[in-house]
Amino acid sequence: MNNGKICVSICAETADELIEQIKRAEDLADVIEIRFDCLEENEAKKMLNNLVSLRQKIGKPFLITFRPKEQGGKRELDYIQDRIGFWLFCCEIREMDFVDIEFDLFCDEGHNWKLHELKNSQFICSYHNFKQTYKRLNNLYQTLSKTKLKFTVSKKNSDVIKAKIENCIIKIATQTHDITESLAVWELLKFAKHNHRSVIPIAMGEAGKWTRILGLAHGAFMTYAALDAGQETAPGQVSVKDLREVYRAKELDENTEVYGILAGNTVYSMSPFIHNAAFKFHNLNAVFVPLQVQNLDEFMRRMVKPQTREVELNFKGFAVTIPHKQNIIKHLDYLDETAEKIGAVNTVKIIDGKFYGYNTDAHGFVEPLLNSYGDLGGAKVAVLGAGGAARACVYALKQEGAEVTIFARDLAKAKLLADEFKANSERFKVQNENYNEFDVLVNTTPLGTKGELENQSIAVAGQIESVKLVYDLVYNPFQTRLMTEADKTNVPKIGGIAMLIAQAMRQQKIWTGKDAPMREMSRAVLERLR
Repeated sequence: MNNGKICVSICAETADELIEQIKRAEDLADVIEIRFDCLEENEAKKMLNNLVSLRQKIGKPFLITFRPKEQGGKRELDYIQDRIGFWLFCCEIREMDFVDIEFDLFCDEGHNWKLHELKNSQFICSYHNFKQTYKRLNNLYQTLSKTKLKFTVSKKNSDVIKAKIENCIIKIATQTHDITESLAVWELLKFAKHNHRSVIPIAMGEAGKWTRILGLAHGAFMTYAALDAGQETAPGQVSVKDLREVYRAKELDENTEVYGILAGNTVYSMSPFIHNAAFKFHNLNAVFVPLQVQNLDEFMRRMVKPQTREVELNFKGFAVTIPHKQNIIKHLDYLDETAEKIGAVNTVKIIDGKFYGYNTDAHGFVEPLLNSYGDLGGAKVAVLGAGGAARACVYALKQEGAEVTIFARDLAKAKLLADEFKANSERFKVQNENYNEFDVLVNTTPLGTKGELENQSIAVAGQIESVKLVYDLVYNPFQTRLMTEADKTNVPKIGGIAMLIAQAMRQQKIWTGKDAPMREMSRAVLERLR
């Protein structure tokens, strides 16, 4: 458990819509940020006029923000007429729990401010950079920590007001493209702790999402969340429901065991929902977070390995996917037999600074197949594709005694894989040819995946009408085009979720030693996909 706050950021074009969203956020938020820059000009005035009565009805603190477009706001704002005029009008209302004022206004000594009249407000001095994160942000932090608003104020109150403004909460939010860039943001927690200051450090973007999830556990004053998925007000923002219920951000502390998915792109990963459901079921002080990694060597050196890491995040293990399944091997101290033979690792466990690599893909693939098909000894199996997923499938099939033929557009690649595992190889069948001499057809290609490939299929009904089972490793969408083609000819089918859950259950056993809760893990991914 930690003392940090979850702030739900509310953004709407009309006052009525904004008020409805504020009411919805009341039960989920510790603080509600009202983004006045989202409102149309006349609607902003309407909202300000209703702010006092609304604040009296809502039981949570308000944070008032009016940000220009160049600093992440939703519309163009004139410096004097719009921005300074807005805050001077706020001084007349005075019902502000938190006030977020951008760095350039804090530094402005040329205007006669009246913000001392917001005497019950906590001030947030914010800096945003939506392009990049500088390698060292400590100088910026030091500048912001010394900054104070200049205004005309009576002598009687000057000392009190000066202290309040000088001890503003510092917010620094910068865009990251690779996970190690976010270390400069994370380092601000150390500075703030040393100086006994409140700080809100945010690495924006998917690569920085982990800072939003783990920040509260390590001393961040606040983290920001969206009211709903799709209503994010900044890159990488997590919905408040996910932050509370999936990641349990308010329950985490510095002793929380951290696991994560290492991937080039974590946006569509189901792993956080699956594994956090298991941790929650067993009531473990553990969390699984997305770790979007471009440079694996830098990540391992700067964030993981005991001798060289720059942060202490209590990493205990990783799930590993494209493109790191093979590159991770050089960083490991031990490989299990399956991972060694396949030449790929999808699971890492960390014990006393040593790194142990496993491959649960093979088990995850073959278990549902055995449950649905039965004994694979002598079964003729067509594996479509010759990439990393195909390697685990071919290995598992050969272990069960199946006769495997690998089909790929790149025949040379298919032949290399086939020779390695003593299988056969052919080019992809052209349209109107069939796979009906096979008992099982396995799709390991991305054809059918949600998005641009969703309406594509590796085969149509006529090509598979005599096949005994179709197995599509694509799990999003739940029903792929290939599975629909199988339905047309009443061919039994297995979707990719079966493999996804089976391999994740084996990962949970490796990490925690506990039997994984299949029902809860399956429900988590099905709810997410739906």
